[in-house]
Amino acid sequence: MTRRELREQVFIMLFGAEFHDAQEMPEQMRLYRQLQEEWSEADSAYISGKCGDIMARLPQIDAAINEVAEGWKTVRMAKVDLTLIRLAVYEMRYEEDIPVGVAINEAVELAKRYGTDDSSSFVNGVLARLA
Repeated sequence: MTRRELREQVFIMLFGAEFHDAQEMPEQMRLYRQLQEEWSEADSAYISGKCGDIMARLPQIDAAINEVAEGWKTVRMAKVDLTLIRLAVYEMRYEEDIPVGVAINEAVELAKRYGTDDSSSFVNGVLARLA
């Protein structure tokens, strides 16, 4: 898979995590993996590892988001928008090989695809304050 495709799969898994307890995530990952015929073992390991890393850092990521999102705490944000912002913040802060601009652009593009008409501008605005 390309890096963009991997990022999209991580987004989908993280979005699903919003609807399950943390202890259910390994089983959810396994079930989702079974549906994905094109995933290689390396792709699966990357997606699973990145999701786990992001989930482990959610308190720090959410704290950073809450500091800059004026009038919008993470508990009030649309789940698609919040998930994309979390993914981008993780990439911006914890993945040195991903430029900040790329992380923001990819989140905005996914927001256009999965979010509402206002999602891309909202995601861009929050991430720009964190850049």
